[in-house]
Amino acid sequence: MTITQLSTFLKIAELGSFSAAADSLGYAQSTVTTQIKQLEEELGCVLFERLGKTISLSSAGERLIPYAEKMFQIERDIRLDVTGEDDPAGVLKLGVSESLCINRAPRILMEFNKKHPRMEIRIQFVTHEVIPELLQKGELDMVYTINPLIEDERTRNLYKKRESLGFYVSPDHPLAGKCIREKDLRDVPLLLTGHNCSFRHMLVSDLEKNGITPDIMLETSSKETLKQFAAGGFGIAFIPDLTAETETENGKLIRLRWKGNDFPVYSQVIIHKDKHRNKAIDGLVEIIKRGC
Repeated sequence: MTITQLSTFLKIAELGSFSAAADSLGYAQSTVTTQIKQLEEELGCVLFERLGKTISLSSAGERLIPYAEKMFQIERDIRLDVTGEDDPAGVLKLGVSESLCINRAPRILMEFNKKHPRMEIRIQFVTHEVIPELLQKGELDMVYTINPLIEDERTRNLYKKRESLGFYVSPDHPLAGKCIREKDLRDVPLLLTGHNCSFRHMLVSDLEKNGITPDIMLETSSKETLKQFAAGGFGIAFIPDLTAETETENGKLIRLRWKGNDFPVYSQVIIHKDKHRNKAIDGLVEIIKRGC
């Protein structure tokens, strides 16, 4: 069997279609069909049940998936780490929280690119609930995120730093300059991140525990949009402090003094627990540590 065959097998399993996998991989459908046929002949089993135009993984196919994912990841690790030179070359797939891309991640990646010009970094925005699965599948090599601590048996934390969340308003907002707690947010328009964001869950849960139904005026994954609405006087934005540094410096936003419950979040670097720490990963982690 070959890495190419296993890669094709994983893509078919992901998309549930030979033709969709062929389009995604840039192959003719006949090439994909031949690759799977050869793999099935070598293993002596059927990997996909073919029911008319519908396919599904067989029991043997289900068992092959974790092995194929490991093989595919090992192949990528070899290309990154086994080289006669100190400077790594290849592709590093990095998952990043959108919050970190406003100012911190670009600086870090620019420094990494200068130090390792032969490395290509492919960036994907991620939310906390999909991180362990994406690392396990090998779709990401590492994740740089800001979230509550991610503690999953499938992952390993290489670095963490305590960060903070804040409530931001325009300078002429009625609450500007005041100390607030949960009761002060009753019937106050809130500008929050989306349903799949841990920041939103933390605040909404805290308010509900205090008997307050949040008045959510806007929900969006874009921190830039939340800041613009807050600066326009439309409500209170609840966002990571690191995303509002520029606006607080130029006076467009004011951070309220919060006296309520704590919202512990951390910037974190996470890899799969079985992931080999190659030169590229260690190099990027070191730059993140210095840049934070």
